[in-house]
Amino acid sequence: MDRISKLPIGIIESILCFLPIQEAARTSILSREWRYHWTKIPKLVFNEFTFEVSTDSAEPSVLEQTFDKPSKRREMHKRCKFFYAIYQVLLMHEGPIHEFTLSMGVDTSCVEIDQILRHLSKKNTLKMLKLSFCAGGDVGYKLPISLFSLHQLTSLYLRGCALYQQRSFNEFGYLTTLHLEGVWMYEKMLLRLLSSCPFLKSLTLDYGSTFIYDDEDTTIVDLLECLPVIEYLYVVFSFVEDFLRWRHPKELPTPFVHLKYLCIHDLSFSHIYGLPFLALLIRSSPNLEKLKLVMYDEDRLQDYEMGSLTLEDYSDITLEHLNELEIIQFSDAENELDFVKLIMAKSPLLKKVWISPCYDFDKDKESEIIKILCFTPCAAPLVDIMW
Repeated sequence: MDRISKLPIGIIESILCFLPIQEAARTSILSREWRYHWTKIPKLVFNEFTFEVSTDSAEPSVLEQTFDKPSKRREMHKRCKFFYAIYQVLLMHEGPIHEFTLSMGVDTSCVEIDQILRHLSKKNTLKMLKLSFCAGGDVGYKLPISLFSLHQLTSLYLRGCALYQQRSFNEFGYLTTLHLEGVWMYEKMLLRLLSSCPFLKSLTLDYGSTFIYDDEDTTIVDLLECLPVIEYLYVVFSFVEDFLRWRHPKELPTPFVHLKYLCIHDLSFSHIYGLPFLALLIRSSPNLEKLKLVMYDEDRLQDYEMGSLTLEDYSDITLEHLNELEIIQFSDAENELDFVKLIMAKSPLLKKVWISPCYDFDKDKESEIIKILCFTPCAAPLVDIMW
C-alpha cells in the first residue's frame, strides 16, 4: 500500500481539496479504499471556463472556423454537461460542505444556479461562498432568496450579481468577510446587508459595482456606522461618491477603533470629496497600521467634480500607529506630494513609504521628489522610502 493511503482520512481530504473536482473524482478508480474519499471533501470548486468535456477537442465546424467562435449549440452542450457534473457531485456528496465556489458565464436568471443555492441552504453547513459570474445581462445574475438562508456563512464573495430582495436582514450573523465586485443593488439594500453583519471584519467594494441611489437622506456616516468592528476596508472611491453628496463630518460619531488596513482606489485630491473622505476615515481610525491609495488621473475629472481644498485644512491629522504608506499611480498632482510629507510628519511609528509613479512620470522630476522626501521632517526615527 502507498504512503498516501496510510494517511489519516482528514489529511487525504485536505489533499483532495487542492485538486480540480474532476481530478479529485478520478481518484475513485485507484482502489476500493479511495472510491468514496472525494465524496467527503469539504471544499468544492466549479469553474465553467476550465471545465473539460469530451467534445472540447472535437473539430470545429465550418461556421465556427469562419466566425472564429464556438457555436451556440456547442456552448449549450458544454453548459448542460457542466451543470450535470455539479448535480452529480452534490447528490453523491456525503459530508458537510464548508466552501463552495462557482465561476461561469450567466444571464440575469438561471434556474440551475437557483437550485444549487437551494440545495446548499438545506445542508446549512456552508462557511464560505464564492459566486463569480460573467454577466450576459446589464445587471448580472439576480440572486435568489435562498441565498439568505445560508445562516452559517463567514465569508461571501459576489461578482457579477444583482441583489434586489426587498426584505429585512437577520441572516448573516456570522459573516466576517464580504467582497462585492460588479454587484448591482440599491443603496438602502447595501445598508441593510451591512447592518445584518455585526461581526464583519473585512469589506471590499470593488470595481464594477453599482449602488442605485434611492434615498436622498442617506449619508456616508450611515454607511460607515454599519461597520463597528471593521479591520480591513477596501473601497473604490466612485462607489461611495453618492454617499458624500450630503453631510460628511470631520469625524465619525463612533470611531473605527479596530481598523488596521485601509485602501481607497481611484482617489483624486482634486475631487471635491476626495480629501474630505480620506480625512474622515483617517481621523476616525486611531489604530490604522497601513494606508494604501491608488490615485485617479485628475485630467479625467469633470468640472463639477473639481474642488479647491488645501492640506492646511487637515493639519490636525495624526496617525499614531501607522507603519506603512503606499501610493500607487503617483503623478505629483495637486496635494499628492504635500500629503506624503504630512503623513511622514504625523506618524511616529512609520517604517515604510512606498511610492509607485504613473507610467509616464518624468524621470528628472522623479529624482527631485525622491530628494525632497529624503529631507522631509519625519516623526518616526527611521523611514524607509521606496520608489
